Amino acid sequence: MSEFLGTDTPTIYLLPLLLVVLLLTGWLVYRRRQRANRSLASILATIAYERVEGLVIPNTDDGEIQIDHVLLTAEGLLIVDVKDVDGAVFGSDKMQDWTVISDNHRFTFSNPQPALYDRIAAVKEVVRQVPVTGRVVFLDGARFTKGIPSMTCGLDELLEEFNEPERASALAKVKAFRPHWEQLKRRALAVPQVQQGRRRMRA
Repeated sequence: MSEFLGTDTPTIYLLPLLLVVLLLTGWLVYRRRQRANRSLASILATIAYERVEGLVIPNTDDGEIQIDHVLLTAEGLLIVDVKDVDGAVFGSDKMQDWTVISDNHRFTFSNPQPALYDRIAAVKEVVRQVPVTGRVVFLDGARFTKGIPSMTCGLDELLEEFNEPERASALAKVKAFRPHWEQLKRRALAVPQVQQGRRRMRA
């Protein structure tokens, strides 16, 4: 039987198998990233009564600063910077660069905290009477094995910290924050369409 199949038969079967493995791997990576994106969107919608993406406002240096996500929450205004990395993350408050290490790659990126502090300061210049904070949110592919720096969290921690289960109390606080939220939107240099959260205030 082997003389009819020839010596090239294993290669004939190996190439389709390799193609299937590559397609399956690509599909799994795509599905994982889709789940991460949906999870982020779901959590932002849960904790925000209203949110704006791509907000651009003046900063204290007579320039302008862009904010990827700013949310109106029951705790005040929340600025969210999202990091999507895969692997172990090594960083601290005092390190200038943070490092990501996984099985097949290693790279560094600038400590995201100073940029977040600048964004918080710019928003505080506009809304002086409202609590303003920020978080650098790492998606599920990141693992902090040596401790998590300040102002940094994962999706679960973000939800736990900013979700307000007492709806009546939350609505009262959000109502007090809303005039300052509208002031922030008026000061924006380019305000895109506001994204409505899952929670909605009643008139």
